[in-house]
Amino acid sequence: MFLPLLIVVPFFGAFLCWQSERFNYKLPRWIALITMGIVLSYILKIWCYKFNLGIQPPFQLDNWLIEFFIRWIPKLGIDIHLGVDGLSILMLSLTVFFGIVSILCSWNHINRYQGLFYFNLMWLLGAIIGLFLSIDLFLFLFFWEIMIIPMYFLIILWGYKAFDSQKNIDSANKFFIYSQLSGLLLLIGILTLVFTHYCVTHEWTFNYNLLIKTPMSQELEYFLMFCFFLAFIIKIPVIPFHTWLPEVHSYSPISGVLDLSGLLLKTAIYGLLRFSLPFFPHVLSSFSKFAICIGLISMFYSAWMAFSQNNIKKVVAYSSISNMGLMLIAIYVNNIISFQGVMIQILSHSISIAALFILIHQLYIILFTRNIKKMGGLWSNIGWIPAFFLFFIISNIGLPGTGNFVGELMMFIGIFNYSPILSFVSLFILIFSSVYSLYVIKKICFGKTKTCYEIKNIQCIEFVILIIFTLILISIGFFPTFILDTAYIAMYNF
Repeated sequence: MFLPLLIVVPFFGAFLCWQSERFNYKLPRWIALITMGIVLSYILKIWCYKFNLGIQPPFQLDNWLIEFFIRWIPKLGIDIHLGVDGLSILMLSLTVFFGIVSILCSWNHINRYQGLFYFNLMWLLGAIIGLFLSIDLFLFLFFWEIMIIPMYFLIILWGYKAFDSQKNIDSANKFFIYSQLSGLLLLIGILTLVFTHYCVTHEWTFNYNLLIKTPMSQELEYFLMFCFFLAFIIKIPVIPFHTWLPEVHSYSPISGVLDLSGLLLKTAIYGLLRFSLPFFPHVLSSFSKFAICIGLISMFYSAWMAFSQNNIKKVVAYSSISNMGLMLIAIYVNNIISFQGVMIQILSHSISIAALFILIHQLYIILFTRNIKKMGGLWSNIGWIPAFFLFFIISNIGLPGTGNFVGELMMFIGIFNYSPILSFVSLFILIFSSVYSLYVIKKICFGKTKTCYEIKNIQCIEFVILIIFTLILISIGFFPTFILDTAYIAMYNF
């Protein structure tokens, strides 16, 4: 019964954050932190319940660890239907973790409209939690759409304004347009699926467990697969729908960047795993060739584009797109090893890429620039920042002993099972991708100092967060079994 509270609490906390600024301008951040602490306690309760059940595979798709159901619009078959399985509980845990991190990273950097800022941040987190809990497809679409709005305002009102505010507006508008296109395609796919189910059964429903069994022609299945696929790859994003991501990364506030890179992009990966694979199994093998080609192109093109960037945020953004291309390939080779590798990579990539953006933010506070050409010689001048930067950028390309290595290794094993040639091509592109990462390290950490700046160390809150990130990545690298077992239960029948 407490599943709805996972959604209600963040939205109620958002309202309190908005109104509490009238009494004390520092109060909203404390309310936001307490709100996510309450949500965390519910997540821990779900974990305890999961282990008490002792469920082992095989695990059926229509069985959920915890489920909540109440009628909403019976005539249209729309219900408030929430559920948690092994896949969604991992994504929920990631969401709450990044929610707390984004609040702490904004603690000393948001000085205006704090109530409105934390209102939007809580609204965004509440929508993402609702999306991961939704079993009813209408509810999933509802949360998919409303999470666009707070992110839009976070970019416009609290984004980076080194040049002028018009840059923030342009990047926010681009994000909004692409997100609306994604939502429109998802709406078309869901409604077509619902109408098809009605034609066969004469029953209106948006229930995941019922729609997944809908019989349809091969042509219609191709069309629906294509709609869902396009909707999700726009949000991942991959080539050619990638242009909004580097811009949004460049002009978002630190909390917006963390939630975007760590959570929003991963909602699309979750959508592919949850819908595209189990809903359309009969065309998956033939459609996968097209999806794999898109993934390969995205990996190579993004790595190539990273070389031409001077803005360090855009370099990291393109590396993220390249990583997403590899995940897309691993999803569509369609085997349990690659699925579990994707799950490990979702968690590890979110942490490593978020750590890099935190470090970039710290560098900007010291250097007042994000231009790589104006950096250099930082290794001996700025305390812990270069060491952290070196660790996270190498872990992002698969440093052994980190979660990224385990995730990439399992994805490549899964890809090799599908096609040895494909695995070698993907591995070559990944090695090519590592070159620009080493190039960035060389430009930033070594050589002559090119900018005059006051020597500072990393701020205390960020230092603690980065230590925690480091420990988590190493823990996943050495002890991935916990995550693999949890993900296996949900992905067994994909």
